[in-house]
Amino acid sequence: MATLFLSYKLKAGVSPEQFEAWVRTTDYPAMRGLRRVSSFVTHRTTGLLIGEGQPSADYIEVFDIPDLAGFVAEDMPGGVVQAVMGEFMGLVEAPEFTIAEAVV
Repeated sequence: MATLFLSYKLKAGVSPEQFEAWVRTTDYPAMRGLRRVSSFVTHRTTGLLIGEGQPSADYIEVFDIPDLAGFVAEDMPGGVVQAVMGEFMGLVEAPEFTIAEAVV
């Protein structure tokens, strides 16, 4: 099982309300409908636990992907992901895609 963390800021002119409506109506249904995505949640950052200032990202998404190789080879280039990514890239800036594995 791989976990994908996706962090990013919204582009200037994109409101949190506009973005979150898109997440609920487009992003969640499309990405949660992929059989290689077992879990997907978008989190709005609200502050820092330690230190002052603002978080480096406005949002952090967490995906659990049991078959990362299949996801990358088949889902990423597929129509569903490409359509969602096209819209997503128009709403956010500097997305960072981080693949992680649990330490056991």
